[in-house]
Amino acid sequence: MIMQKKVSFFCIKAVERQSFDYDSQKSHNDSERMSIHPDPNINRLNVLGEPLASCCYSPITGYFRNGFCHTATIDLGQHTICAQMTAEFLNFSQKVGNDLITPLPEVDFPGLEPGDFWCICVTRWVDAYQAGIAPPIKIQACHQAVLSYVPLDVLMEYAV
Repeated sequence: MIMQKKVSFFCIKAVERQSFDYDSQKSHNDSERMSIHPDPNINRLNVLGEPLASCCYSPITGYFRNGFCHTATIDLGQHTICAQMTAEFLNFSQKVGNDLITPLPEVDFPGLEPGDFWCICVTRWVDAYQAGIAPPIKIQACHQAVLSYVPLDVLMEYAV
């Protein structure tokens, strides 16, 4: 059963922004770039219990804008689901107050289009799921914190 109310979950250690050469990482899954962050101090596990894979580098995503759906106590929205945007989800999100379509150059946000991957708030994904329009997810890039809200079998139904 999907959690109906917000559950508190905080990582023990805040994640710091790290940089490394993303271009040297190997590509996987039909040339979708996915990599494992080389710094074990900020790497976390995904919902499968494996090291968290990257979500997207273009556009660069994640609460820390490092390509990963890492979270920390300062990430109140818990941007832990790596979702593939659909027109339905983007419109839904915009209608409920989170416009992911409109570019915001002042914060280096290009705006999203259907097909883009983006780390979204787990509760927004749950809202979309309950509305029947949850977007597909890159399961290897979904942070283990998601399991506090959504059972693995439900997530697997949306895995791409």
